[in-house]
Amino acid sequence: MADEMAVDRPVGAGLGANKAGGEAQSGPRKPREPGCIAFGEASFYQQLTMMRRAFMGSPLRRLLLLVTLGIFALIVATAFGQVLLNRWNRPFYDAIERKNVPDFLDQLVIFAYIAGGLLLLNIAQGWLNRYLHIKLREGLVRDLLDQWLKPGRALRLKQSGEIGVNPDQRLHEDAWHLADLSADLGIGFVQASVLLASFIGVLWAISEGFVFHYDGRSFSIPGYMVWAALAYAGVASGISWLLGRPLIRLNADRYAREADMRAALVRASDGIGDITAQKSEADEKGRLLTDLQAVILAARRIMSAAVRLQWFTAGYGWVTVVAPIVIASPVYFAGDLTFGGLMMAAAAFTQVHSSLRWFVDNIGAIADWRATLMRVASFRLALIRIGEG
Repeated sequence: MADEMAVDRPVGAGLGANKAGGEAQSGPRKPREPGCIAFGEASFYQQLTMMRRAFMGSPLRRLLLLVTLGIFALIVATAFGQVLLNRWNRPFYDAIERKNVPDFLDQLVIFAYIAGGLLLLNIAQGWLNRYLHIKLREGLVRDLLDQWLKPGRALRLKQSGEIGVNPDQRLHEDAWHLADLSADLGIGFVQASVLLASFIGVLWAISEGFVFHYDGRSFSIPGYMVWAALAYAGVASGISWLLGRPLIRLNADRYAREADMRAALVRASDGIGDITAQKSEADEKGRLLTDLQAVILAARRIMSAAVRLQWFTAGYGWVTVVAPIVIASPVYFAGDLTFGGLMMAAAAFTQVHSSLRWFVDNIGAIADWRATLMRVASFRLALIRIGEG
């Protein structure tokens, strides 16, 4: 699960916020000083706007745009190849049903051409995907460094309160993680959208003539399998969001606790001489163990939420193995659909459904992305507000 990745994420503005589960940190809260922004104060729209400005102001924006357009072109070409592969299902399985060996062999040759083309497209897209990861991280870190190291800002940020704690972790780990998640989720979303647009028409055309027979009467539902796919994926997406949404808050809290632990270890390492001279190793160990328990507690909360989500997504995945066949089977058993037509309809349903269930498959990664975006955007927004102050 993406929400279990990279436990040593940065800190920041969340150090003074309530812990997940409603447990408040001990001790009085410090009053906010000028230039300090509370963790999560910016709305989601403000966070997205902040990151868009970061990339649009980057000297790498033209290169990023070209790479993005190249990936989009490859995605469209791949979708076209997938449509050809879907059409191939009908003659191939019909040849098997008729036991026609020459047609069967001819269809294998056609499959080799289609599969070979898709393989080349996948390799090219994989290379560009990795290149985009690298350049996104470079562009984001360049922007954050530029904002952080403007005259006087770094010192004022450090003195402004909780948002200024451990900026190095935001600039390194968080920026890297945000760039990776943004590239993966962005490419995945575009790919799912293009495949959905390509196959929903195919699935509608396949199921437009489906006729159902019941109690001596016949009736048809135009686009029957399209509606079935929409309903099937829509219900799953809603349930997944309800189960996965708490991971946004839990991930943010976990990253803050991890950063607390890392900062405490650095302080202990830097002050080891004084600790030894004062013979206070036991006291320091107690403080470090307290921070460790906070990390473990945050991790256990994420584990519980992730397991609940996995129960649903795993069970949903197994049902999906047979769902397309079951949905199209009444028409096939009524004799209105050939075996090849059944397999073609099932394959098209799977493509549409896979596109629609992108949200289900990525709910954990989306929660992690939201938490990381919140941290990086709040850091950049605080730097800008300090500069304006």
